[in-house]
Amino acid sequence: MARFFGQIGFGVPTEVVSGVWEDVVVELDYYGDIIRNIGRQQDGDYLNKDIAINNSISILADAYVNEQYLAIKYIKWNGALWTINSVEVRRPRLILELGGVYDGPTPAAPITP
Repeated sequence: MARFFGQIGFGVPTEVVSGVWEDVVVELDYYGDIIRNIGRQQDGDYLNKDIAINNSISILADAYVNEQYLAIKYIKWNGALWTINSVEVRRPRLILELGGVYDGPTPAAPITP
């Protein structure tokens, strides 16, 4: 079984202006195992086919991810960001099923002077 180490992006609801809430993405590092590794192409309404994977990654859950697993937006794996299709809770682990390429918000890059 292959090992996994990478970042998981969580959408944390944050009040940006009085009465206006927005998901701010926070990335945290997690360890785990790749328990299923399958790739496929999906037909769509586009010229090129969409890439999707049906991988499952089992991560060792800490207190934060046990409380916030519904806020998981994406996972960094093999140099790309992948959406999370489903999360199965099997304490002390979470099984994350990956889907298509994630193209939503990510943490802001640090500003350097």
